[in-house]
Amino acid sequence: MDIEAIFRALADGTRLRIMRLLGSMELSVGEVAQVLGQSQPRVSRHVGILSAAGLVERRKEGSWVFLRARHGGDASDAVGGRIEELLEACEGEDRDFGAACEQDRRQLAQIRTAREKEAASYFADHAEDWDEVRRLHSSDEQVEHALAAALGDYPLGRLLDIGTGTGRMAELFARSAERIVALDKSLAMLRVARAKLQHLPTERVELVQGDFAQLPFNDASFDTVLFHQVLHFAQDPALAIAEAARVLRPGGKVAIVDFAAHRHEELRERHAHARLGFSDAQMQTLLTDAGLAQQPPLSLDGGTLVVKIWIALAADENLPARTAAAS
Repeated sequence: MDIEAIFRALADGTRLRIMRLLGSMELSVGEVAQVLGQSQPRVSRHVGILSAAGLVERRKEGSWVFLRARHGGDASDAVGGRIEELLEACEGEDRDFGAACEQDRRQLAQIRTAREKEAASYFADHAEDWDEVRRLHSSDEQVEHALAAALGDYPLGRLLDIGTGTGRMAELFARSAERIVALDKSLAMLRVARAKLQHLPTERVELVQGDFAQLPFNDASFDTVLFHQVLHFAQDPALAIAEAARVLRPGGKVAIVDFAAHRHEELRERHAHARLGFSDAQMQTLLTDAGLAQQPPLSLDGGTLVVKIWIALAADENLPARTAAAS
């Protein structure tokens, strides 16, 4: 951590305003430029300085670059938290700075509204397709209630929501998880999820573009990994589950919500389902091969398609393998 670099980076009014903006929500470079009324190249230069000082994280998502203030557990992140507190106090002490930040927040509200309108438009365009599948199985409310009950009192810790889609699962577990990383391969779905989750603190939820067959995370990064109605899109479910097991910490938990094996062939063509659900025997093999110990599955029989919830545990390195497998 370079203290001099941090304070040099903050020695500019525009960069102070950028820090205040990113303290409230994740934004693209273009959105920051829109709020500040400045050109993207100029904003990018400011962001480069803040990033070099370790105050801002940059993440490429398609042709866009998204920004977030640093949050976490190391020393530089702790300094970032203190800077947020200091800037908040400065708004009350410096009238001009406070007025500029207030104006920025009004512009930010317009961006929030634009995101919500874009998400609503996407839902409207795809509502018929989604409703067609929903009519075949238990209600979303029943599934969500059953999943929450299946996870029970288990501490979710750091949760990875693979194939987050609209961000509903991340929203559902945001309060009970220490931190949620919502991952999706689709840029369109990430835009929908970003609109749904933008009211949550940036230090609690992060959106990442990535493929479940090659997760962009280090080994043993998460306490809980969730696949909610996404594994049937996998051409190679074994690879997806093996990747989930890789990023799971010892003693962690994988939760899979998907369809029981069925014969609705039309879902392949109409909705790009690569797999027509999974039998318990298939899932048992997939989980065992990945080194996970399955718990008894749960069935929800409220429709033509049966929804299943499979829970599996990673071996705890502090316990004998036989004991962990039996837990």
